[in-house]
Amino acid sequence: MKQYWSLLWMNLASIPARLGLVATIVIGVGCAVGTLVSMLAMGAGAQREVMGNVRPDRVNVFSVGAQGAMQSSIPRDVAAQVRDLPGIRRNAAGKPIAMSQIMVFIQARDKVSGAKINFPLIGATQEMTDYQPELHLTSGRLFRPGLRELIAGNICARKFAGFALGDKRPMRGGDWTIVGTFDMGQSQGSCLVYADTEVLMTAFGRNTFNQVAVMLDSPARFAAFSDAVKSNPTMHAEVKTEAEVMEQNISQLRGMLNFVSYFVGTIMAVAATLGAVNSLYAVVDSRRRELATLRALGFRAVPVVASILTESVLLALPGALLGVGLAWVLFNGITASPFGFSFHLAVTASIVATGISWALVMGVLGGFLPAVRAARVPVTVALRAI
Repeated sequence: MKQYWSLLWMNLASIPARLGLVATIVIGVGCAVGTLVSMLAMGAGAQREVMGNVRPDRVNVFSVGAQGAMQSSIPRDVAAQVRDLPGIRRNAAGKPIAMSQIMVFIQARDKVSGAKINFPLIGATQEMTDYQPELHLTSGRLFRPGLRELIAGNICARKFAGFALGDKRPMRGGDWTIVGTFDMGQSQGSCLVYADTEVLMTAFGRNTFNQVAVMLDSPARFAAFSDAVKSNPTMHAEVKTEAEVMEQNISQLRGMLNFVSYFVGTIMAVAATLGAVNSLYAVVDSRRRELATLRALGFRAVPVVASILTESVLLALPGALLGVGLAWVLFNGITASPFGFSFHLAVTASIVATGISWALVMGVLGGFLPAVRAARVPVTVALRAI
């Protein structure tokens, strides 16, 4: 350990004499970490946006085996049975907060690019305001049962043509009027449009629901409610928490973003590691006589290897902090809109930890071969110099 600390101190003390090589390592690691962190921030931001309004007391009832709402089919009699199950919260009028929903996709044109994007039109019942208290009308009113009326999220009105208050959209059954616009609590990234369930089912020729959205008395009632659904074989349905549904909805997008992030980050990391290897090789070559002399004086190979590995890791650390800092300043909070879904990039603590860990691994890999080379410097090099 004495040899290790002595060698490490000598290595660090010589940094001012080789600032160019040190800067190469720090900047290379910083670029790799900054790229990885900024790209991972996209996946974290997308998940934060989707999970912004999730509540533990809300659940969704799907048909057994359905991967999502679009693959689910709930008959009317089953939806009626769900409303009578235990554990469901009741509104001020004493009615169970269980909203039967259908979902169809409609197309809209971007006001700026002119591109057409598909997004869901959701049929909902009047329990919608009880089930989603975060829904806040900013203009107009709620749609009326039995009429071809729509309410649209403000993001729809801002980004897409035909969703402003009073606009009429030609769809099945004739023109549908936008009678209200709304914000949706902490989650504003998705374009959502709501209409009356029965009118939507008639217009699109549907006779089953996609799901029943239920608010429970409390999260603790989930087990009792789920058991009641499972114990009734005629329902042929299953229950998922809102968090599970949202995680499933975002998993594909987040998986794709994370794959791209790690793919690009790995390429950058390999380049930075090779740069660190070359720089440390140059340092070792410039100190061959010094290292050989130390070996002749009795310094062993293990302390030599350990000291250079530690130096490499310590040089990677400021690179990691540089990359994380740049990612935070330049990308945290900025808006991204892939596939018509808007969210803010989020440089979270877990991503910062990933970036720093990534840098430390790069430091170990970049310093290993030069450290081994330094330990193998023959003593004869020092003797020849003398």
